[in-house]
Formats: sequence, structure tokens, C-alpha cells
Amino acid sequence: MSLRSALRAQTADCHAAVDTLFGSFNLSRTQDYKAFLRAHARVVPSVEDALENGGIGRLLPDWPDRRRAHLLAADILKLDDRLPGLLPQPVLRCEAAVWGAAYVLEGSKLGGALLAKAVPDHLPSSYLSPQGLNGVMRLFMDRLDASKIDDPSVAVAAARDVFDLFLKAGQVELEAVP
Repeated sequence: MSLRSALRAQTADCHAAVDTLFGSFNLSRTQDYKAFLRAHARVVPSVEDALENGGIGRLLPDWPDRRRAHLLAADILKLDDRLPGLLPQPVLRCEAAVWGAAYVLEGSKLGGALLAKAVPDHLPSSYLSPQGLNGVMRLFMDRLDASKIDDPSVAVAAARDVFDLFLKAGQVELEAVP
């Protein structure tokens, strides 16, 4: 079983939980959209930094172009909102863990592209609408498939940890939406 297949199969429950939770935000309402972005801003910068500390640049040479925390911060600031506190950075001690965490962040781009359609045109959505998604995602999946990870359990654990961060952040922000 490829690493991608193992990640997909063994994190499907987490993915479904995150999709359900974030589907609770009404992105056509400015307050919900702000909360949605703040939830992501609690997680994305931390995970991106953890990926860099874990050596993602060796695995994905185009990593700097994949970062989205700056797009997220810009959208939040354009909405005259505040940047929230960050959740703790995951510790990614090996290549397998880096792949697992990257799988979640990269996969969120696909979901974001779908969610961007619900955001009214007058609201900023650069975070949800990264450029060149098709080719970038294909390259990521090719690299993931070519990885030499024998035991996917560490990658799966890291992916589940990142999904859990998104769940925690989403719950905090959803509870604060009026």
C-alpha cells in the first residue's frame, strides 16, 4: 500500500470530522468567515513552521511557494480582524511525520478551493484560492507516492495530530460565533 493510500484510509475519520466541523461555518456570513479564517490561523502557521523545522524543503523544493500563512494573515487583516494565538506546533521528528503533516496541509488546499465558491466576491479569499493548484497538487502526490517510507504509522499519526489541531481550532472559533 502506498503512503498516500495509507494516509487516505487511516485518516478518513479525521478528515470527515474536520469537513463536518468546518462545514458548520456559513462562509457567506462575514462573522462566520472571519471565525473560519481565525481557526485556520491558529494552526497553519504552526504546522508550516514545524514542516520547515522537519526538513520539508528537502522533500519539496518548491516549499516556499506552497506556504499559505501569509495569505491567511492578509485575508484576516483585510477583514479588519485580529490574528489569533497559535496552537502548539507539532513535533515532526522524521521524514514520515513530515509527509503526514504535509498531506493534511496540502489536501486542505483542495477543500479550500471548493469552499472559496461560498465566499462572497467582496470578501478576500486569497488563502482559499491558491494559484496553480492542479499542477502543484499533482507534484505533491507524485513526491508522496515516491517516498521511501516503509512503515506509514508515523506519517498517519502526524496527519491525525494535524487534523486534531484543526478540530480544536475550529471548535474554539465556532463556539465564539454569534
